Amino acid sequence: MICTVLQNRNIDELFEALAECEMAEIRLDSCKLSLREIEDLFTETDIPLVATCRIGGEISADLAEKRLIAAVEAGASFVDVELGAPKQMSKRVREAAHDNGAVFIRSYHDFEGTDSTEALKAIVDKCRYHGADMVKLVTTARSAEDASRVLSLYDSYEAYGLLAFCMGEAGKSSRMECLACGAPYTYAAYSEEESAAPGQWVASDMEAQLYGGREFICADGLRMPASKSFAQRAVIAAALADGESRLSAYSPCEDSESAIAVARSMGAEVNVGEDGVLTVKGISAGVDGRGLPVSEVHVGESGLLTRLMIPLAAQLGNGPVHITGEKTLLRRSLDGVPAIMSSFGAKVVSDPLPDRDADAASSGCYVPLTVEGPLSTGKVDVLGKYGSQLVSGLVMALPFAQKNTTLAVHDPKSIPYMFITLEVLKKFGIKTSNDMLGGREFMESGGDWSLCNEIQFKIRGGQRYKAADIALEGDWSAAANFLVAGALFGSVEIDGLDTRSLQADLSIMDILMDAGASLSQLDGDTGTIHVCRAPLSAFRTDCTNCPDLFPIVAVLAAFCQGENHIKGVSRLAHKESDRGQAILDMLDKMGVDCGIEGDELIIIGHSLAQRLLTGNLLKGGSYTSSHDHRMVMALKVASLGADSPILIDDESCVAKSFPRFNEIFNQL
Repeated sequence: MICTVLQNRNIDELFEALAECEMAEIRLDSCKLSLREIEDLFTETDIPLVATCRIGGEISADLAEKRLIAAVEAGASFVDVELGAPKQMSKRVREAAHDNGAVFIRSYHDFEGTDSTEALKAIVDKCRYHGADMVKLVTTARSAEDASRVLSLYDSYEAYGLLAFCMGEAGKSSRMECLACGAPYTYAAYSEEESAAPGQWVASDMEAQLYGGREFICADGLRMPASKSFAQRAVIAAALADGESRLSAYSPCEDSESAIAVARSMGAEVNVGEDGVLTVKGISAGVDGRGLPVSEVHVGESGLLTRLMIPLAAQLGNGPVHITGEKTLLRRSLDGVPAIMSSFGAKVVSDPLPDRDADAASSGCYVPLTVEGPLSTGKVDVLGKYGSQLVSGLVMALPFAQKNTTLAVHDPKSIPYMFITLEVLKKFGIKTSNDMLGGREFMESGGDWSLCNEIQFKIRGGQRYKAADIALEGDWSAAANFLVAGALFGSVEIDGLDTRSLQADLSIMDILMDAGASLSQLDGDTGTIHVCRAPLSAFRTDCTNCPDLFPIVAVLAAFCQGENHIKGVSRLAHKESDRGQAILDMLDKMGVDCGIEGDELIIIGHSLAQRLLTGNLLKGGSYTSSHDHRMVMALKVASLGADSPILIDDESCVAKSFPRFNEIFNQL
């Protein structure tokens, strides 16, 4: 990225200039700003800002410290302190930076010349010893050899943590070449008259050479569909309830429409209003012994709906219930389902199919299948390694049992989705309690879900669902694609999301912040979320509890400088595709260095600027979606950073979760 140096301006002039910058350094030593104006500037600006205040003249160390800390506390992304600054001042600014999520830069300038490679390395090491998250080393080049010596530092240090280039005409090209080496950003002047150092480019000239007229996306007012995780659970709960429920903010997709079809087949009356409100008159399941008046249920292509209905059919069915499906669902093994259901005394048997491999049929469980119950009660232990969906189905079904049940889930996965189920049940009058257990590390973490090794659900029997009026949340799974698009290729604003949500894919916010993206939210937890381009570095994350994020997070990693690690590959085998292999094949074809080691996907990322300068954009061409809606969305976002169009063999499968995806994507 290009950081435009802004100096000698008042507050109004700074805001005016920032409208033309993708990133900016605010020279607090020359801009006449009060502490209140510094707070306003750094609070109200979304693009990444570097706060710099050089000591000298009228600027004392104490004044520089106050200004820099004020900028950091107001939202500066980076703060720059010279290597020669007083030790205690530097320490306090560094502490403020880390407390507020800013990158702490130690900078060194040589206005006389360029020292030896060994001396330059010693300076970098000294900056790092004194607490630098990032080192800025700028010397004066008297020759091309001087510039080459400075750029050679990128062979010895992690690129993201180094800003190394030269002043002077002989060093001018190094200001661009450092980006090709992987530097997070470089510096440019706002205009020819405002050059801060000899050989400095004007930002507009540098942008023209770097981007070559490339257009960046800019979209606001984007609204995501309703979360199908919430919608499917709520529709089934409303269908079971006694009375009429209203589910507002509904938006159709194939999986949610399948839930409506199941509700109707159970005998519920469902009306879809033009205002996005679903009205569901339930069947009063459990009241006076009422069960499911059906012998067959069709769940479409939804794995969640399948696993919700298996326990419900077992508990409420008046005999065996046949569960059928379609498309990719017929090829997706329901690992662990027969064993877990047998723990409750219920039987699940797959249908023999002529086109299904006999060995596969004998070793796994597939739709279509037949389930027969009812469920036994008491204390039952099950393995949670197969995911949250069947556990959610059990928690929805067991309140209809006559006696109480303690369901102990060992090694739980996708924990947030279990708590979405509990939240929906609570709205429909079902009472449960739970205890999350773990070792010392879990206790010390304050309840980190990834460290939990057992959850005990205590479910009282003899309960009945009561009608409810609820608003369905916006979908973080869908939003993740647009948030990543904004972080990589421009800016995006999204409305209608709740940052208090239990949805696992809310984790995309943490992942983007860990990578260094510029994120902000106005007007509280449900206000507009804004994301825009910023220098991005490699990250480590665990997607075990949010496997739907894997494809788009993999695309993000391809543009985050360094070695990225994404844990949780084992959760991907039985999605709409073998998603782990599909992601690996996609990245490999795009020319991204990647591999799977154990349960981690490792991706070597390069910044967009480095890819542009080295001719290493993602490779376009023909790609397969593997009939996986999440893969289609990731491929579309990746196309924004490709060297030619990306053609996808099946885009229609996005209708499974987000029928309007392409329509909204084309607004970018």
